[in-house]
Amino acid sequence: MTTVAPTVTVVVPGAHLMAELLGQRDELLRRVEDAFPDVAVVVRGNEIGCSGPRAHQVGRLFEEMVLLLQSGERLDQSVMDRSIVMVRAEQRPSSVLTDDILKGSRGRMVRPKTAGQKRYVDAIRENTITFGVGPAGTGKSWLAVAMAVQALHARQVQRIVLTRPAVEAGERLGFLPGDLMAKIDPYLRPLYDALYDMMDPDAAVKLIERQTIEVAPLAFMRGRTLNNSFIILDEAQNTTPEQMKMLLTRVGFGSKVVITGDVSQIDVPDGRSGLVGLEKKLGHIDSLQFVYLDGSDVVRHRIVADIVAAYERFTNAEARRNSARKAARDD
Repeated sequence: MTTVAPTVTVVVPGAHLMAELLGQRDELLRRVEDAFPDVAVVVRGNEIGCSGPRAHQVGRLFEEMVLLLQSGERLDQSVMDRSIVMVRAEQRPSSVLTDDILKGSRGRMVRPKTAGQKRYVDAIRENTITFGVGPAGTGKSWLAVAMAVQALHARQVQRIVLTRPAVEAGERLGFLPGDLMAKIDPYLRPLYDALYDMMDPDAAVKLIERQTIEVAPLAFMRGRTLNNSFIILDEAQNTTPEQMKMLLTRVGFGSKVVITGDVSQIDVPDGRSGLVGLEKKLGHIDSLQFVYLDGSDVVRHRIVADIVAAYERFTNAEARRNSARKAARDD
């Protein structure tokens, strides 16, 4: 008995959309074919025919790409690659990649670029305190700053407070040259960079001078109550448990907090990170959510995603070996 392969036909409305959908010299079509080698894709006029075991996924991918094009999104190889990952996971790129946060300083719309980033942005909207945990390049700090600037523009908060621990990578402020602010500034520079991506640098400087936006080391938060503020704690893996508790108890009325960190890059003495194990303590609290990002959410150069994935594989393999050795000792 012969089994007939599933067939799906997608009708593309307009020749101009078809050209953008397939890409220059069909480069985007080839990426789809490479990602789904068991599906035959045939283009005739304004129709795309897909046949094979995963024809429904490829058909849905093309339908989602049409929706993106109709919404004004430009397709390129990175958008197509991320969309392929999302469709394989039964997610909708058209809802993830069209979630506008604000228009950045260069005129480009700031949006989540992966399903994980979309979960993170939604969690920030819905909760008072959100933890974004994941490796470098997953957009934790960048998206948090975008959400903070959007909230300020919408007058949901009266000020933004950006903070991070001032001691990282084994350095101590006392051994660095310059006065206090000169010593602190290099540690806070990534937050300034993200802020300048979201708004005109001159406007940002004026808001900083008026203290509508405050960029300061974590130690400066002690003894304060932060009302009507959007607070971002960056590099939270380098806080001590005492520092983490101190910040969380500074939250006042009308405030929102986003705490970001990467537990694979802990530099605090003795490894006493205020972020590790925190979900077990706080995970039951209403309006507080932990969101975990991984290598699939990295949106920097492709090699960064490959490096993160390699580290994750090594860490997971090491954990399995340690677990096996422990089990053997227990026997």
